[in-house]
Amino acid sequence: MFNLFQYAKNTAVISDRGEIFSYAQLSDEVEQFGLHLRKRGLVCCLCKNEIGALIGYISCICKGIPLVLLDGGRDRYYVGSYIEKYYPEYIWTPSDRYSEFNGSIIYEKHGYLLVHIDSKLEREHSHLHDKLALCLTTSGSTGSPKLVRLTIDNLKSNAHSIATYLNITEDERPITTLPMYYSFGLSVINSHLIKGATILLTDNTVFSKSFWDFFGQTSPTSIAGVPFTYEMLVTMGFFQMDITSVKTMIQAGGKLNADVVKRYVKFAQETNKIFVVMYGQTEASPRMSYLPFEYAGEKPSSIGIPIPGGEFMLYDMNGQTIQQPNVEGELIYKGANVCMGYADSREDLDKGDENKGILKTGDVAYKDADGFYYITGRIKRFVKIWGNRYNLDAIEQLVKPITPNCACVGNDNKIHVVVDNSTFVEEIKLLMAKKLQLDKSCYSIHVMECIPKTPSGKIQYAELKRVVDI
Repeated sequence: MFNLFQYAKNTAVISDRGEIFSYAQLSDEVEQFGLHLRKRGLVCCLCKNEIGALIGYISCICKGIPLVLLDGGRDRYYVGSYIEKYYPEYIWTPSDRYSEFNGSIIYEKHGYLLVHIDSKLEREHSHLHDKLALCLTTSGSTGSPKLVRLTIDNLKSNAHSIATYLNITEDERPITTLPMYYSFGLSVINSHLIKGATILLTDNTVFSKSFWDFFGQTSPTSIAGVPFTYEMLVTMGFFQMDITSVKTMIQAGGKLNADVVKRYVKFAQETNKIFVVMYGQTEASPRMSYLPFEYAGEKPSSIGIPIPGGEFMLYDMNGQTIQQPNVEGELIYKGANVCMGYADSREDLDKGDENKGILKTGDVAYKDADGFYYITGRIKRFVKIWGNRYNLDAIEQLVKPITPNCACVGNDNKIHVVVDNSTFVEEIKLLMAKKLQLDKSCYSIHVMECIPKTPSGKIQYAELKRVVDI
């Protein structure tokens, strides 16, 4: 997937710890790593946005060794739940976590250890599908260790598609604003490495001074974020910052409020940049669509058009294809980037391609007369109260102009709106009454100091439902 020799003289990585690696040096690291793998087995990589984790990932991909990327900041119980289910032969872990694992150290480099796990369980569950390359956690897997099974072809096709529509060249310098174990964050790395670009590697978030110090030292050409990222950057005075080096801003990981999109589009137009809204899921490696910048001002609520090589379809409740514009249905995607399927056990890692290039997204959408698509909600994010159907995602978007830090959950008995500041409660009550004609008995407003989110900024709805007790 990565032709490291093609860009041997280019700088591949600059880290916030002062490390600099050329593509030739990365190639040497790949060979060194590969020498210590005794056989093709599953590698569990505990990731941070650090050179050690990145080299482990690239090495496994280049050597055809299947791996699972996990959040290296999570506790031993979280990591242990995956180890108990999938029996990895190897753990690639930060050195300070070695005591958590029962195995022998066979390689050490860049603050990471390759630990070989030798057990009866390993030998009993040894087979892995020949095409299996990468396993990622699903965005909704907060409770059970479910994985998405991806192939090299899935990753490669999506990386090249992204590089095509974003016009990525070897001159690009993306800064890592998202974790590499998160499919969106990883896709930024993949789509730039295949083009010989320079990854600016940092584990700091956009909310830290250290991130912006590194930003100022390295002059990034692009920045990526989920809706929460871009909402918070507005409050941080992003439009007044010195970010002249940035030419591309990309957004995915959920629906960004149309008014916020308009602000970024206007800023981009005034500063000779582009702002590209994208849509995807981990199951699609992960991109499925993008909104060409020239249409962003005109269609700020749209997810755009399918990526090069991809195709969308809409199905009604009876499974019939919807051809006419402005009619809602389930969004179906077809493309070479669609994963083989899911895994819930080690045995599942030997399964073949169950999806055959077709992904039922679980999203409700429609297309306009120009062929641009719009997500209106999740199939599972609709409730029916007093006979009326309500879209929880749409309600969330209604509240966001009042406060971007909000979330909406519910069931057929009540809708629950959660915010982090009591100042907004009365205004939201008026909104619910006027816009939705909801009786006050049909909804509750909760004030929560910290709305549960993933490290990448996505709302953890399952955890939120547990907290509000529904």
